[in-house]
Amino acid sequence: MSISPAVAAWFRVEGRDLPWRRPGFTAWGTLVSEIMLQQTPVARVVPRLELWLERWPTPRDLAASPASEAVRAWDRLGYPRRALALHAAAIAIVERHDGVVPEDVPSLLALPGVGDYTARAVAVFAFGHRHPVVDTNVRRVLARAVEGLAEPWAPKAGRDLPLMEAQLPEDAEEARVVSAGVMELGALVCTARSPRCDVCPLIDRCAWVLAGRPEHVGPRLRGQARFEGSDRQVRGLIMAELRASDVPVSQTELDAVWADAAQRERALAGLIRDGLATGSSDEGYVLAD
Repeated sequence: MSISPAVAAWFRVEGRDLPWRRPGFTAWGTLVSEIMLQQTPVARVVPRLELWLERWPTPRDLAASPASEAVRAWDRLGYPRRALALHAAAIAIVERHDGVVPEDVPSLLALPGVGDYTARAVAVFAFGHRHPVVDTNVRRVLARAVEGLAEPWAPKAGRDLPLMEAQLPEDAEEARVVSAGVMELGALVCTARSPRCDVCPLIDRCAWVLAGRPEHVGPRLRGQARFEGSDRQVRGLIMAELRASDVPVSQTELDAVWADAAQRERALAGLIRDGLATGSSDEGYVLAD
């Protein structure tokens, strides 16, 4: 039994009003939003996305700015390498596609920082093409509603894409609605820890519910590593100092950011290696251009 009709009907009523779902939202805006949403909650992305698109409404606008400005504007979204990738993607769009975001999956995949999920998401949600799009939320809904499993498996394109493809209506527009709906269902209802089965539109056809909601058997997927005290936290603190300053930040100022010198230096070295920062202990450190 297909889950598509119930998901589409539910989404048309319950789907959140998000910028990238509104009529007229640009393909560039969709690409920016998809990259911002990688491992970052929607509530944090929306205000930053609006500011970003107000400043750089087209790829050409971003490509004309220094990479350091993209990193500075990324602010506290996390994983600032995504800002560098987005800046590089803007340059590639200008150089290869005359400033117009391409709509076919192979061309999107060729852009810096764009993986299979992002390429498919842009092709579907910005251009209306019919492709299966699978993220963590989609995989969880498919695992429960279609496969009868309590938890999803590790990402595997050979399993994920055909399974989602089988759920898509032939009509491209309806397929787009279903793709967005399955994601939304996984984000709001079929959640990882406390699924709200009582309000789920699939409760009467969910394979997991019909099987009596069996417990998960086997190894669990690893969650995200702890943030507090991690190198990620220290990198974020250093980046905050660099973003807030228009002049080089001295070694003394960075020493005050984190007490553990070895961890602090490791984090700083990683930022320099990733092309996010540049400088030396003698000259001070700045965001890399």
